[in-house]
Amino acid sequence: MAEPIDVSLLPDATTLLEDDVVVGGVSLRELAQTHGTPLFVYDEATLRARCAEAAGAFDDGIAFASKAFLCGAMARVAVQEGLCLDVATGGELDLALRAGVPASRIIMHGNNKSATELATAIEVGVHRVVVDNFDEIGRIGELVGAGARLDCLVRITPGVEAHTHEFIRTGQEDSKFGFSVAAGDARRAIEALSSLHGVRVHGVHSHIGSQILELDGFRETMAIVADFTRDDDFDELCVGGGLGVAYVAGERAPTITQWAQALRASAAAHGVDPGVRLTAEPGRAIVAQAALTLYRTGTRKRVVQRTYLAVDGGMSDNPRPVLYGSGYEAFDVARPLEPRPQAVRLVGKHCESGDVIIDEAWLPESTGSGDLVATPVTGAYGYAMASNYNRVPRPAVVFVRDGAPRVVLRRETFEDLVRLEA
Repeated sequence: MAEPIDVSLLPDATTLLEDDVVVGGVSLRELAQTHGTPLFVYDEATLRARCAEAAGAFDDGIAFASKAFLCGAMARVAVQEGLCLDVATGGELDLALRAGVPASRIIMHGNNKSATELATAIEVGVHRVVVDNFDEIGRIGELVGAGARLDCLVRITPGVEAHTHEFIRTGQEDSKFGFSVAAGDARRAIEALSSLHGVRVHGVHSHIGSQILELDGFRETMAIVADFTRDDDFDELCVGGGLGVAYVAGERAPTITQWAQALRASAAAHGVDPGVRLTAEPGRAIVAQAALTLYRTGTRKRVVQRTYLAVDGGMSDNPRPVLYGSGYEAFDVARPLEPRPQAVRLVGKHCESGDVIIDEAWLPESTGSGDLVATPVTGAYGYAMASNYNRVPRPAVVFVRDGAPRVVLRRETFEDLVRLEA
């Protein structure tokens, strides 16, 4: 037995009615009827509030980690609210520029940047390139010619193992990302970059992982970074991203403000000059809670062990449960205030036994085939990691605000899926 859905998991501008849920002044039932399912619904007010909170908590240069969710509308929201945009591939860079984001507000990441990606970043004049490895330093040396300028950070691996899933840890020594502090590679990288004409090293970047719910790892990282850069004349330290969010009832996560306060306190305690800009790259913490996914239920199947309830999406629009064993909640949109005594395994429509969205989802007793259910906190790494497995078109994405919905990404069609056929 579970209580009605915990409203703290829902977007800020959410109202629960007896027979509907209203987000951003818009009925979820009407959205599903108009735009179909599966459907990603983002509350724009929540997005803007989290972006503004981040911009106020950190110094200028803080960026939205666009890998969490990127489209033109999201890029514009982030920049309008005072953030830079963190991109990691040529495709993400291209989208940001097409969306009207000034190159001076873009930070280029990536552990395997091609010569073309680096050349484009240098040509358009991005705000920072975060340099990841010695091969990249060699490419930069070949590309930065007379009159060219490159502002960069050096990505370091501080040797901190975050308490999170092994696939999303990035700060340990055995990582494909960055230069090791302990092995001396980070110092050698700084020296090599500093010797290149036209290249300015502003500081270092560190990132220890994702979906981190405790602040101790961030504090430890700041202590290592402060000690490592003590004798450098840097003007920026970037702590990366990784701040987690609550996905299920009873889970708690620090706010962006609490995260920033902890990092600033640690920096001060370890002697970082107050004039050094402290920046970060939140992604999940900005977009996750802002959205939910609407599904229409189909087959309901009772076996000896449990009841299966299938929906019209699955691992193609939310691969996180398959990849990381991530947990989610679910609720019946037409019965949001009712207790949820019915336990079901909420599964997708794909030809995989592992296509499980929620291993044990709690729903009202009367919820069955043909109902509209929602999974909250799906704004990060859902659409961004979506696929066309089994030739399933990707869902539409709708932003809602002040009672008005707008489609920011239309639903794919079968015609879209065959456009690459030669």
